[in-house]
Amino acid sequence: MLDAFEADLRRVFDASGDGPRHPILRALAPTVRRRSLTPEPFLGLVEANRQDQLVRRYKTYDDLLAYCELSANPVGRLVLEITGTASPERIRRSDAVCTALQIVEHLQDVGEDLGRDRIYLPADDMARFHVGEADLAAPSANASVRALVAYEAERAGCLLDEGTPLVGSVHGRLKLLLAGFVGGGRAALTAVAAAGYDVLPGPPKPTKLSLLRAVGAVLRRDRREG
Repeated sequence: MLDAFEADLRRVFDASGDGPRHPILRALAPTVRRRSLTPEPFLGLVEANRQDQLVRRYKTYDDLLAYCELSANPVGRLVLEITGTASPERIRRSDAVCTALQIVEHLQDVGEDLGRDRIYLPADDMARFHVGEADLAAPSANASVRALVAYEAERAGCLLDEGTPLVGSVHGRLKLLLAGFVGGGRAALTAVAAAGYDVLPGPPKPTKLSLLRAVGAVLRRDRREG
């Protein structure tokens, strides 16, 4: 199905052909032409879904980042392309934010992912913190699992810091949208920390109030730095 969808997707960008057959892709085609969108972000998302069928463990952090390059970063790049704000620096910042959000989601969903026989915690890091797969199947996290989750959460936080200046580089509704992405990531990390980094009983979720506060903090930081 993914192969067929990719073939149809490529028809969106083939001006010499009859166009795509899938109704969603037919609806996409005018936006592609109007905004001069490139196929790479869309193809990356298709490849990420294909990879999910084949890869269930990631050995290194770099391996996980390569996955996020397919599964998360294209979303931010499409936002920039659609709004006509893409630049090399903004793309770099956007990639940092999107990768951070993907890692945070993986941290929240460790138990759920394991139930589908998927682990997005790098195997090298699991070995470093003496965490085995059986530890991830427990009802609650032991000290080693908590330390591992805290370590990965800190990495995600650093990526959010790297990407936050993206908010200040744009204006209007896009600024609010990006502040929501960054603030949402920060609020989720705060929820993970508030749970003592025990993500195994279920995904720690931020409250609406904490989310609003985090978004407000991002916007206030932007005003101070601006």
